[in-house]
Amino acid sequence: MESVRSLVEDKPVVIFSKSSCCMSHSIQTLISGFGAKMTVYELDQFSNGQEIEKALVQMGCKPSVPAVFIGQQFIGGANQVMTLQVKNQLAAMLRRAGAIWV
Repeated sequence: MESVRSLVEDKPVVIFSKSSCCMSHSIQTLISGFGAKMTVYELDQFSNGQEIEKALVQMGCKPSVPAVFIGQQFIGGANQVMTLQVKNQLAAMLRRAGAIWV
């Protein structure tokens, strides 16, 4: 889990993804639609991607991708992010994290 923490440190939004995952792409599109500054890690393109994926599962992200961190806080996967959007809470969370300014 330390590897995950080091990857999200000092970044407003981090998404752990796989290049073939359509839900990961959808969440990236949603968040980028706010103009948010985000970092995306494609686990299938990392040499230690499987290790990171195991750490994400241990943190409670099932399925392992997408795994979204906002303001260094683990938010969850696609369902949790979509719930925040439906409840009109996602934009405020992105603002507090410094990912967007408006």
